[in-house]
Amino acid sequence: MNEQRTDGITIALSKGRIFEETMPLLKAAGIEAIDDPETSRKLILDTNRDDVKLVIIRATDVPTYVQYGAADLGVTGKDVLMEHGGDGLYELLDLNIARCKLMTAGFADKPLPEGQLKVATKFVNCTRRYFAEQGKQIEVIKLYGSMELAPIVGLADIIVDVVQTGSTLKANGLVPLEHMADISSRMIVNKASMKMKHERLTVLLDQVNEAVEARRNSE
Repeated sequence: MNEQRTDGITIALSKGRIFEETMPLLKAAGIEAIDDPETSRKLILDTNRDDVKLVIIRATDVPTYVQYGAADLGVTGKDVLMEHGGDGLYELLDLNIARCKLMTAGFADKPLPEGQLKVATKFVNCTRRYFAEQGKQIEVIKLYGSMELAPIVGLADIIVDVVQTGSTLKANGLVPLEHMADISSRMIVNKASMKMKHERLTVLLDQVNEAVEARRNSE
């Protein structure tokens, strides 16, 4: 087991949209999952290659697994990377999948207070940086879900969250206010792995990149 972890390649993914949209790109590099994470209870999935394993974890944990070398490669959103920081890893490829926007949102017809803003979000670091750059004072209220509820019940003046279609905001009487960043899924690699397994990882990354470009050109 230890020998396999040392010599093999471990890729960290999360269930759902990222997994589904990443697998066709990995297929271009000759990697296909044998197990389906939606039906299997396994957290480490086998692939058609004996030297490649997939670990299934929360999207927010992917950078941590890659940073500390528990995974050589990982795929997660740019929003997660912005919140985590880049210690111990390289962000190498924009996979151009799971696209959305990081935005502030609130009521369209309700003026914001002149003084300190109360901002509800799970993106605490991103939010603090964004408003600090604007010279605005804020109080960050960390939430893990149902962000839209915070302004409705008076917990916060605005929220910071990822927005895809805006339908959830609209359904709760909110609108996007300020565009903070464009988000898509990125492939990241552990710095030590890139040195130790450079040739194999470079080949894999080049093949994935070719698949990304081919899909982009076909859109």
